[in-house]
Parts: sequence; structure tokens; C-alpha cells
Amino acid sequence: MASDTDKPDICVIGAGSGGLTVAAASAAFGVSVMLIERDKMGGDCLNYGCVPSKALIAAGKTAQTFRKAERFGVTSTEPQIDFAAVNRHVRDVIGAIAPNDSVERFEGLGVDVVKGDARFLDGETLEVNGRRIKARRFVVATGSRPFVPPITGLKETPHLTNETLFDLTDCPKHLIVIGGGPIGMEMAQAHRRLGADVTVIEGAKPLGKDDPELAEVVLKRLAEEGIRIEVEAKVVDVGGSPGAINVTAERGGERFTVSGSHLLVAVGRQPNVEGLGLEAAGIDFARSGITVGKDLRTTNKRVYAVGDVAGGPQFTHVAGYHGGLVLRPLLFRLPIKTKHEQIPHVTYTDPELGQVGPTEVEARDAGQDVTTVSWPYAENDRAQTERETEGLIKIVVGKRGKIVGAGVAGAKAGEMTNLLALAVAQGMKLSDLQGFVSPYPTLSEIAKRAATSYYSSYTTKPIVRSAIAFLRRFG
Repeated sequence: MASDTDKPDICVIGAGSGGLTVAAASAAFGVSVMLIERDKMGGDCLNYGCVPSKALIAAGKTAQTFRKAERFGVTSTEPQIDFAAVNRHVRDVIGAIAPNDSVERFEGLGVDVVKGDARFLDGETLEVNGRRIKARRFVVATGSRPFVPPITGLKETPHLTNETLFDLTDCPKHLIVIGGGPIGMEMAQAHRRLGADVTVIEGAKPLGKDDPELAEVVLKRLAEEGIRIEVEAKVVDVGGSPGAINVTAERGGERFTVSGSHLLVAVGRQPNVEGLGLEAAGIDFARSGITVGKDLRTTNKRVYAVGDVAGGPQFTHVAGYHGGLVLRPLLFRLPIKTKHEQIPHVTYTDPELGQVGPTEVEARDAGQDVTTVSWPYAENDRAQTERETEGLIKIVVGKRGKIVGAGVAGAKAGEMTNLLALAVAQGMKLSDLQGFVSPYPTLSEIAKRAATSYYSSYTTKPIVRSAIAFLRRFG
């Protein structure tokens, strides 16, 4: 019956970064909003992803500072690590941020928050906890979850994903990581620095989506810290019991087995599309996620999808970007178009690895006529004072000096990627980077030096020198 049906203007499914952005902003404009979440507010990022992982990384980096203090004339020492206290640190960080994403805060903003599983009954009706919702527009922001591959024996063998890793209160004696992508490498280094032996098994090339020259800076450091990395090795069998795990991999027709105490599966993520009744709503989807256009609209014109579930880049900042973007058609009927090619990403190892736009190889494979300029950290004064001289910046340059893409490997590469992301998004040229005044001494000067190097050949051009000589005649 109509009287039993809720009729908010906008109904959002999922309280992660994308969903929270839509709900909070819509409510701020006085629009009636219903927000549905079946699990924890804040989604994967707050509870199982970005926040706890970066907190653990910070603990590992602090431990490493004790080991490397001698570089600064301070006595180095092996730190005493209380892994249970590290876990409390991680939980405290989550707890400090959680109120920003809480039910109470969003209800205070005027959002109707409902806990439960949402399911479309038809193209314009949703059901949750027996309640029916007919909204003017729906936004699906259900995110993704860890992908667990169909490896023989894996289902029966104790293993961790990012959803369970941060429950550990004892440091693994030997952590085996399946997957050499950003999550796998970040967690490998953090646990190594906190006292675990670590082996990473990667089926292709570790950090394979980044520029190989930049990735090598990170991989070299990981190896120096004692992390064993098995490359181009396909895991074919897993077995064992708690505390005694065996992983068998194959490379070049030969098999080898790695034995450890814990196993972390970090081979990617899959979108949460199950149980939503998407078929009943006329919403097309695939294994990669819900089918959307550049405007984030699904095949049901009432429904939009944002974040991981929309099948694009799976980053928290992308979900937030989508959430902010989709407000334009939701509230103002303005057209939108996603620009994923300008989305930056960062791997938070030490040193960090950042990229925005295409790498040199990707640009050329796409048929672009590009060159590259680079500059090493070792030529930067701030890097010298911090003893962080490993790394470089690499800028992909198109016609007339336009900055097409850029990557950084080194200390605080994530922060430096902010500047480069702005340059790519705004279509800047190297002359713009060369011309801006960077405070001294900062690492961002590396970008300016790289840009300046692009124009260094002009100083030796005969026509330029002749022009200078001619102009000198006038005093």
C-alpha cells in the first residue's frame, strides 16, 4: 500500500566513501535522503582498508626509524614491539575517525539511516527490513570485497584477507602473501618491519601496473629489508592448519613450496552486486561491476552507481569523486562525464610510489607521441637533509610540453603526486611547473627541476644564442 511506502527524494545504498558523500551533500541542500547500510558505517576504507592499513604502516615505519637512526648520529637499536599494542593503535585510529561516519552524525544531518540488506523489487521499488522505498533517484554505492581465487585447497586452509588481517594481536612468525600489488606489498613491508618474516608470491610482475623504473625503486628497498619476493610464480595449491601453512607455486614448469605461519590473500577485489535484485530493477551488471556510462547512470535511468561497484578504478578517492560528481545530475539535472584517466593512485610502501595519468609505456601503446623527463631525489637538498635520496620523478610529456602523466618513487611520493595530479587535470605544461615558485627546501622542487631540465637544450641552440647576442648590442 502507498501509505506503507517510504518516498525519499534520494535513496543511497552503501555507507562507504561514495554513499556518505552523496547522502551528506544532498541533506545539506535540504533534500530528503535515505541511507541504507548492512554492515559498518564508513565502509571498507575506514574499517578494513585505507585507515587500518596506513595506521599499521605508520607503526612499522616508526620501528624502522629506530633501526636506521645511526644515519643521523643517533644510536640505532632494535625496537621492542608489542604487537597487541600496535593493534590497539590501529583500533584507536579507526575509533577516532568513526564518529565522522557514524549513524548519529548522519541522522543529525537529517539523513534517514537504515541498517539492513537492500533489494530491488522492480525498477522503481527497493525493500529493506520489510520497508518499501520508492525514491525519485537511487544511488548504488555497495563497494567491493576481497577476491579469493579458486586455488586448490585455499577454501579449506586458514587464510587472511584485508577484512581479517587487522584482527591479529600476535605478530605472524612468517607471513606468506599471495599477490604483489599495492595491498600485498604495503602489508608485506609493514609486517616485516614489525618483526615477521615475509614471503610474497606474485603470478606476474610485482607492482606491475606502475612504471617499471619507478617500481624497481620500491622493490629494491623491500628486498634490502629482507622480504622474499617470488615473481612470475603461479600458486597452484594451498594447505595446512593454523600456524602451519604450505603454499605451492609453479614457475617455468618447476614447483616449489613456501611454509609459513599465516597466509594473506591480496589478489584484488570484486564488486558487491549479489543480493541487490539488480535483474528485477533492469540494471545490467557483470563480474567487473554494474554497467554505467560516463555519467555513472545505469541501464535503469532512475539508478546511478558510484565507487568500486561501478566497475572503474577501485580507490576510496574515486568513490568520493564519483559521489561529488553525481550530485550534479541528482540535484541540478546537470550533465557529467567521469575522467578516470586523471585519477592518481599511490602505493604507501616506504619509499612511496605515486602515479597520475599514463606511464610512458601506456602513453606510447595508446599511440601518443611522448617524451619523458626525470630528476633524481639525490639532487634535491631536502632529500639530502632527510637522508631520503633514493628515488626519482618521471614526467610524461606530450606535444608542446603538455604534461600527459607523471610518476614518483621516493619519500612522500604521495604528497608530491597531489601537485602532479593537479597539473595533469588542468592540462598544464612543463613551463607552468618551471615557472611556479616552490618554497625551499622542499621535495616538490624535484618536479620543478625535472621541468626545467626539459628546456635546458634551449641554452645551447645557435638561434637562441644569436638572439641574445643581438639584443646585447642595444645595451
